[in-house]
Order: sequence, then structure tokens, then C-alpha cells
Amino acid sequence: MTEAEQAELERVLADTSKPNRQKKMTIIAWSGTLDKAWPTLILATTAAASGMDVTVFFTFWGLRILQKNNKRLTGRNWKQRMLSVFNRGGSDHLGLSKLQMGGMGPMMMRQLAREYKVAEPTELLGLAQQLGVRLWPCQMTMDLMGLKKEDFVDGLPEVVGAATAIERMSDSDINLFI
Repeated sequence: MTEAEQAELERVLADTSKPNRQKKMTIIAWSGTLDKAWPTLILATTAAASGMDVTVFFTFWGLRILQKNNKRLTGRNWKQRMLSVFNRGGSDHLGLSKLQMGGMGPMMMRQLAREYKVAEPTELLGLAQQLGVRLWPCQMTMDLMGLKKEDFVDGLPEVVGAATAIERMSDSDINLFI
């Protein structure tokens, strides 16, 4: 074994030998569709309920999941307002990435979810907060879309940027991009 290989092995072993360290999961939620919000929130709440330290970083369209359901028009200028008109935020208003069918697709998925007792995204957001999942809104996306902290569900922690998310990911055992 070369000296470089030995050093690399020692580094890897040192990283994995942190006794009694709580496992960490970080999820990047970039899509604001119902079929991506569900797995994001189900995985986050399941991991937190299993004792993991969980953070979800909401960026771009994924940020709309955190928007208050009764907040219709957002933005500071006409372009940002038009984005909010065509892409309404709020966990009760999410469309599907496929099979939108003029609103019939999301309606059928929600009906199926009720029949099979799958919690709604709004309920999962509340559960995530109760379980201590950090739900981080992306500052750059908020600026780009003209969103303010008041536009989001109550009880969110600090607004962060990509550097904070990357730092968190570098220390996580599991990283997901949904």
C-alpha cells in the first residue's frame, strides 16, 4: 500500500469512526410538485422519527411547498407576481410533474392518498416541524421570486443560502436531491 493510499484509508476510517454521533440526512427539495413533495416529506419525517437529524433545504420551485396556502399573490415586481399567478404556492395547491390533466391528476392522486391513508403534504409539514426537521428556505430563491419570510408557514428556522446547505451536506450521512 502506498503512502497516499494509507493516508486516504486513515482519513476514511477516521470519518466513519465517530462513536455516538447522530446520523444526519439532508434533502434538497427543488421541485414543487405533489409527486415530489410527498417523498421529500415522507422520507424526512420517517428519518426524524427514526432518530436521525434531518434538514430539508427548499430551493427554486420546491420553495413553493413552504408557502402559506392562503397566500395567493407574491412578489415585488410584475414578473415575480406573474410567476406566483402561474405557479401558485402552498402545499394544498401542488400540481403533478406528469398527468396534470387540467387539475384532474392532482385531484385523483389526493383521492387515492385519502383512500390509502397517506398523509397530505400539509399534514406532513406540520409533523416534520413537530419531529424537529429543519425546513430551510433558500435565500437566493426567495430574492429571485420576491418571496418574504411572511409568505411561508409559521415556525420555520432561519433562511439560509447554498453555502450553508453545502456545509450541511458535507457532514451528512445521507444526501438526497428530490
